[in-house]
Amino acid sequence: MANYTTRLHQQIINRKTPALVGIDPRWDWLPREIQSAAETAGGCLHSRIARGYERFSCELLDIVAPHVAAVKPQVAFFEQHGIPGLQALHAVMTYARKLGLIVIADAKRGDIGTTAEAYAEGWLAGEDPDAAAWPADALTINPYLGTDSLEPFVNIAAKRGAGLYVLVRTSNKGAAEFQDRVSEGRPMYETVAQAVGRLSDGTRIDGDLYGCVGAVVGATWPQQLRQLREVMPSVPLLVPGYGTQGGTSADAAAAFHENGLGAVVNSSRGINFAWRREPYASTFGEGRWREAVAESVHEMIRDLAANTPAGMLKHGLDMNPENAGGARTGI
Repeated sequence: MANYTTRLHQQIINRKTPALVGIDPRWDWLPREIQSAAETAGGCLHSRIARGYERFSCELLDIVAPHVAAVKPQVAFFEQHGIPGLQALHAVMTYARKLGLIVIADAKRGDIGTTAEAYAEGWLAGEDPDAAAWPADALTINPYLGTDSLEPFVNIAAKRGAGLYVLVRTSNKGAAEFQDRVSEGRPMYETVAQAVGRLSDGTRIDGDLYGCVGAVVGATWPQQLRQLREVMPSVPLLVPGYGTQGGTSADAAAAFHENGLGAVVNSSRGINFAWRREPYASTFGEGRWREAVAESVHEMIRDLAANTPAGMLKHGLDMNPENAGGARTGI
């Protein structure tokens, strides 16, 4: 069974970028052609919206799949439309896996005991997309209930070659309200990070330098990101906050090892709806929204290559542990 992070790194090396595209469909922002086709097919409101989300998301996947290693469907946007939305989400995730993409389900699940185990059993398919009801390679989870709430997820992830991303220092402005609270001389986010590091180290096998337990750390907090990379040297990072939320590629640079591995950087709205912002609105407009999406992906890839160690990926790497991991040598 291949370690999740090893599989992810192989895809990143193949694509030569750590860019991660979030899939965040919103009905009012969809191109009119997508809306019209969904409405023409009929059905209840939620069925029509879900139909539009599925088509839009799958077209996004067709555009980005040749260029990025992974995608991150935001479960909430589908879940709010009930059974039709969940059916659309499953179809989108399944299609992404067929395209060879790593799928990170952004569901932020969290609970204790058998409930946590049930979430993990249902969401963490890992290497085999048929191993769970939801074909996710990885899942975001919430640590607020304590380490024992994480352990059922960790056990199943390790067994299935799946990955986890634990919320450590999130990108939102209000994150500091709880995450910066100091206890025993350190902020809560650092306490969580230390626990994540221990859990991740416990999943390393056969010389892997990264475990399968990762952390979510926002690019909107660059100083904390640098600090947390030092606290969690063997932990794969998922970095939100780039682009629309104000984080830059330079802000995300500390997440990476010097060879360009160890992290993925997410952009959702900035790519999904690129034609709604300049310069793409003027250059392409809604009628050429697919071209705007493609160009925005290329722009992100160039930006990360120019301003982070991800630029090293252009030179090519092999997948022995020294090159694929490298966390032990520092940032």
